[in-house]
Amino acid sequence: MTDQAYNTVIPHLVDFKDYVGKELGLTEWIEITQERIDLFAKATEDYQWIHVNPEMSAQYSPYKKTVAHGFLVLSLASKFTYEAYQIGDITMGVNYGLDKVRFPNATPVDALLRGRVSLMECKDIPNGCRFKVKVAFELKGEEKPACVAEFLAQVYADPNIKSGGVAATRAK
Repeated sequence: MTDQAYNTVIPHLVDFKDYVGKELGLTEWIEITQERIDLFAKATEDYQWIHVNPEMSAQYSPYKKTVAHGFLVLSLASKFTYEAYQIGDITMGVNYGLDKVRFPNATPVDALLRGRVSLMECKDIPNGCRFKVKVAFELKGEEKPACVAEFLAQVYADPNIKSGGVAATRAK
């Protein structure tokens, strides 16, 4: 398992299933600043003191500093998956949901976070596929990740592909 950031480029959606069970990419580190935490609190109206009050956190929190919202960390799943792999002939993608999400470790302010992304499942749908990726949100210097999520998405290929779509292309 590499420790250097990388991504996988898959020229055609029909080849995506070949990556089931494989790691697709590892993102660069991003810093979880207090500004990012405060902006997330404002967007979600979640102003719990453990996130937005450094003085109170220093005094009462077991972490002795503010920590990011778990959902802030989880919201980076899209960013990390975009950075971990690209599929050449995709015209559109949509979030489909989450199967399992766990937050085994807190993300303290100023922590460095990155995503390690692996393809778990891939199923054909008309003109595209529905798939599940595992995103491990790694914290620099920590053994346990901040979050591990099974993220579901659907992507669609260019409908002008002469083969007639993903299923038809596979059958050839």
